[in-house]
Amino acid sequence: MMKIDRKTDVLIVVDFQNDFITGSLAVSGAEDLIPAINKYIGMFDNVVVSRDRHKKGHPSFIDQGGPWPDHCVDGTFGMEIHTGLKFLDSAPLTIVDKGRYEEAYSAFTNTRLVHLLKGMKIKRLFICGLATDYCVKATALDAAEKFTGEVFLLGDAIKSVNINPDDGIKAMTEMANKGIKIITFGLFE
Repeated sequence: MMKIDRKTDVLIVVDFQNDFITGSLAVSGAEDLIPAINKYIGMFDNVVVSRDRHKKGHPSFIDQGGPWPDHCVDGTFGMEIHTGLKFLDSAPLTIVDKGRYEEAYSAFTNTRLVHLLKGMKIKRLFICGLATDYCVKATALDAAEKFTGEVFLLGDAIKSVNINPDDGIKAMTEMANKGIKIITFGLFE
C-alpha cells in the first residue's frame, strides 16, 4: 500500500481542457476520467494543472502548416479546464501554461515547473490526464529526466488518442522503461 504525503507529493493533471474532451481534439472517453481524477485531487494538497495554450494562428495549426486543428486558443471555451474537475478550496492550485508560441507537449517545456517543484520541496510526482500517447508521455518522460524524485503514472486516470491502435500501450511501455511507475487507485491507503 502507498500513502500520499500531502506536503511533499504533487498531482499533475495534464491538459484536461475542453478541446481535448469534447472539442476539436477530443480524446474518446476522456469524460469518463472525471471521477477518478477528482478522487486523486482530493488526496493531494499540491495540485498542478498543465494547460495547452495557443495564440491564434499558432504554428502547430493545420492552416499554418502544422499537424493539428485549431485548439486551446487564448480566450476560448476550448482552452478552459473542464468544469467537471473539483479542486479543493483548501489546496493551492497551480496552472502551468505551455505551447503559447511554439509546439510543446510536456508541462516542463519552457515553463517554470522544475523551479516550482524544487521550491515546494516535492519528492514524488503523480501524473494523470490527457493524452497518454502525447502530452502525458512527454510530461512523464521529462519529469523522469529533470526531476530528482520518483515519478508515478496514474494508470486509471489517463486516456490515449491511439492514432495507431497500440500507441497508448507503447507510450506506457516507454514510460515504464524510463523508471516511471504505473499505479492505480487500489494501491493507496
